[in-house]
Amino acid sequence: MPRLDVSLPDAFNLVLGKDRDKWPPAANLIVAAYYGDIRRLKEIAKSMDVEGKGLQETLAHANFIGFYALHAVCESGNMYALQYLVEDLNMDVNKPDTSRDFTPAMHAVLYGNLPALRFLADHGANLHQQPSGVTLLHAAAEGGRSEIFKFLLSRGAGVDLEASLDLPSFTPLFLATLRGYASILEILLEQNADPNVRMSDQATPLSFALEYSSLPCLKLLVQAGADVNGFGSYNPLATAAEKGLTEAIKCLLEAGADPNVPDTFGRLPIELAAEYGTWEDVELLFPVTSKIPTVADWSVNGIISHVYLEVMQLENDDFVKKKKSELKRHGADAFRNEDYLKALEFYTQALKVDQFDATLFSNRSICWLRLGDGKKALYDAMECKNLHPKWAKAYYRKGAALMFPKDYDSAYATLSRGLELDPESEEMESLLWEAMMEMK
Repeated sequence: MPRLDVSLPDAFNLVLGKDRDKWPPAANLIVAAYYGDIRRLKEIAKSMDVEGKGLQETLAHANFIGFYALHAVCESGNMYALQYLVEDLNMDVNKPDTSRDFTPAMHAVLYGNLPALRFLADHGANLHQQPSGVTLLHAAAEGGRSEIFKFLLSRGAGVDLEASLDLPSFTPLFLATLRGYASILEILLEQNADPNVRMSDQATPLSFALEYSSLPCLKLLVQAGADVNGFGSYNPLATAAEKGLTEAIKCLLEAGADPNVPDTFGRLPIELAAEYGTWEDVELLFPVTSKIPTVADWSVNGIISHVYLEVMQLENDDFVKKKKSELKRHGADAFRNEDYLKALEFYTQALKVDQFDATLFSNRSICWLRLGDGKKALYDAMECKNLHPKWAKAYYRKGAALMFPKDYDSAYATLSRGLELDPESEEMESLLWEAMMEMK
C-alpha cells in the first residue's frame, strides 16, 4: 500500500476526461465533497434525489466507483465539509468504500490528514480493525506518516500487530524497514517492538534493511539488539558483502558479526566482497577473517586474484562438471564412513561450483540431520524442493527434517505429497506412518 500522490479529482480526470459536464452526477458530487463545496454538493444531491428521499439519504448511498462523499473529504482533509457530513448529516464514520474496503479513517491515513483522523476518532471511528485486513498502523508505517503513527500508538494500537495478509508476521516494523522510513522504525523500537521478529525462516527486519540498502534502518536495528549473525542460513554480513554495502559491513563488524561464517553456498563474506564489492570491502574484512586454506597468497591482492580466477574457472563448463563430480564423490565417501562433517564440507564446496544442483542440497540436508541440526536440514531440503519441485526425494528430505522438531502434521502433509510422486517409495511410506502414529 504505497504512499498516494494522485488526488481523487485527478484520478477521475484520467478515467472520465476533463470535461466535467459529461461526468456522471455521482462523480461530480464526490469531487464537490473533496473540495468542500457544500453548496454544489447540495445542488447535485438534489438533482439525483428523484424519489424525494432527502439530502441525508441521498448522500448516504451516492457513490462513484465505490467512493462516497465522506471518503473524498477525508482524502482532501477539508474539515468544514467533514464536520458538516458527520455532525449535521450523521454520515457513518466506519462505512468502507466498496472498491478496496477502506474506511474514512484509512483514507485519512493514506493521504496524511491527521486533523481528519483525530476528528473521526473523536466521533466513533474504529482505529484498530479495518475491513480490508490492513490496519491503520500498517498503512501509516508503509506511508511514512510518523505523526499519524504516533497518534495511533497513543490511541492504543499495538506495535507488533500483524496484518491479515498472506505473509505471516508482517508487522509495521517490517513495513517501515521495507520502505526505509527510519523515523517510523525509531518510534517502533522505542515502543519495544521486537527487532528480531521473523516473517519466515530467514526474513527479519535486518534482512529487509540490507535487501533495500537502508543504512539508517540497519543502524537503528543493530542498536536495538538485532541479531547481526542472522537466523538459520541467513548471513547478514555475507549479504552486505555481496551487495557492496561498505558502511553496512562496518556497522555489522562493529556490532560483532562473525566474518568467518559462510553463506548457504559456502562463500565467506570476504570472497563475496572480492567478487561483488570493492577493494575497501575486502580490506575491511581481511584483518578479521581467518586464512582460507585454498588461497595461496593471503593478502588483499591475493584474495581478489584468487576469487577472480575462481570466477573465470566457473565459466568453463568442463571445469565445473569435473570439479563438481570430484567433490560429490569425496562427499559420498565421507558420508559412507559416517564422517558427516567432512561430507558436509565437500557438499558445501560443490555448491560453490554449482548452486543450482538439487542433489547437493538433498545430500547436505541428510548430513545436517545426522549432525542434529534440524533447522539447517529443513532449509536445505526446502532449497532442494524449490529447485526440483517434482522430485519425490526432496519431499522425503523435507519430511525427515520436519520430524526432527516434532512437527508431525507438516511432516505428514509433506510426505503424502512425496508419495504421490513416488508411490513405490518404501522409506517414504515408513516415515509417513511414523508421522501419522505420532500425530495420534
